[in-house]
Amino acid sequence: MTDRITAPARVCSNCDGFPTVRVTLGGRDRHGNLRTITVHCPACHGTGTRPVRTAQLVGGRA
Repeated sequence: MTDRITAPARVCSNCDGFPTVRVTLGGRDRHGNLRTITVHCPACHGTGTRPVRTAQLVGGRA
């Protein structure tokens, strides 16, 4: 079997895989909608995963 095995994506430890959230600013606009902003995780930049360290890819213990 010569299938290539890809390393599993690691979930970001800062956001636990929920990289983008909507935060309410409080209050409503003149149409009655909530005022919200979108915030991305600063550690993973909105992807929800972190790269695997190279020591784990080699198979040695780090």
